[in-house]
Amino acid sequence: MTITTSEQAAVELYQETAAQARHPDATDRHDRLLVYPAWLWDGYIREVELREGFEIQVHHYRLRDRWDAALAERAEWLSFHFHLSGQHQDSYTEVHNLEYALYGSGLAPKDWIIGTDRNPILEVHIWLSPQVFQSFAGQDGELPPALRHLVRPADQLYYTRVGKVSRAMQRVLWQIIRCPYQGITKRMFLESKALEAVMLVLADELKIQQEQPLTHGPAETWEDGAALANLKPDDIDRLHQARSILLKHLEQPPSLMTLAQQVGLNSRALKEGFRQVFGQPPFTYLHDHRLEQARQLLETGELKVSEVATAVGFGDRSHFAKQFRTKFGINPKLYQAQRKKFC
Repeated sequence: MTITTSEQAAVELYQETAAQARHPDATDRHDRLLVYPAWLWDGYIREVELREGFEIQVHHYRLRDRWDAALAERAEWLSFHFHLSGQHQDSYTEVHNLEYALYGSGLAPKDWIIGTDRNPILEVHIWLSPQVFQSFAGQDGELPPALRHLVRPADQLYYTRVGKVSRAMQRVLWQIIRCPYQGITKRMFLESKALEAVMLVLADELKIQQEQPLTHGPAETWEDGAALANLKPDDIDRLHQARSILLKHLEQPPSLMTLAQQVGLNSRALKEGFRQVFGQPPFTYLHDHRLEQARQLLETGELKVSEVATAVGFGDRSHFAKQFRTKFGINPKLYQAQRKKFC
């Protein structure tokens, strides 16, 4: 079953929930806990307005069923969506476990956002107005050329990119979620950690943009870390389609040649384009994604190691254990035991 909400219904649902918001910190009226109806999900969204133009949210819930929500056209702030668990999809991004979505400011057109009940949702969202973002550029507010695409006029389509949540990002995000303070110390702590998380994403963005040959002219635009001067928009769409196919078939992914045929590219263009957009060749990306998924499943403690291996596409448990040790430096069974003890 799919739960579907129109633009108006989504707005009314938020307003109704916000009117009944709780305050987990009695000293801070800008810290709100939103508990949506049980027919939609089990859990909460915590919103903290740190200052005007700077907000964070922690999403911690599990959907009852798949949720399709309509989004109205709107002028967006810069936003940083970190997924520790769970996934969502819209027309511009598809974000999975341990990935983040970076959205610049500008026009967000009408769209649908799709959430699934496959995994629990644990996300941290950070929102910055263009004015607050530019204030970090100094007194003149002049952003470096490699970041100017993040601030666009309200009538120009916003920039989007999906990246991997690094271990450094994970550490900061867990500190935000488990913030032990209240009142003014809480706000100072959360603001410092939110800025640290933003800084880590911007460091990725600078690296991506500065590695590309910039063009100078009205046609200059960027998408997913690749200059459209080098990759056509249609090719980028095909690469995203290839990524979706791989992630939907973890257990039995198609061969490189078959995948290329499915998305209408030749195998060389697929391999090189995939590396340019996502930072790795297709099957290196898939391999790392499998292991990250496995780590998330082990942390839940709901599956045995052999079941986790099968779930992410490893037919042989010993091979899975070896690959897990290579990436994370620890045996998967020991990792699971340590996480249970930690929790």
